[in-house]
Amino acid sequence: MDHKPAQPEAGTSPRFSGRAAPPGRPALPYSENEFLVRLGDRVRTTRQLRDMSRRELARRSGISQRYIAQIEAGKGNVSIVLLLRIAHAIRSD
Repeated sequence: MDHKPAQPEAGTSPRFSGRAAPPGRPALPYSENEFLVRLGDRVRTTRQLRDMSRRELARRSGISQRYIAQIEAGKGNVSIVLLLRIAHAIRSD
């Protein structure tokens, strides 16, 4: 039984655009770069809504200010564990 990835309906566009895949591997149905940019925007916006500086987030999360800046710029390939630390640091007051 072959499973094919779901295709967007005619006239609609996927939320993330595909990107070139290495030979022999299927193309991803989303853009990793776009995902990282959106994630960084969300981290920055949430931090700012909490009236928190990058310095304070770095202190609370144990992640360097420089790396937080990279994440917020969509350039840091952040792990799930670091996301958990960021989320906990932003939520705890």
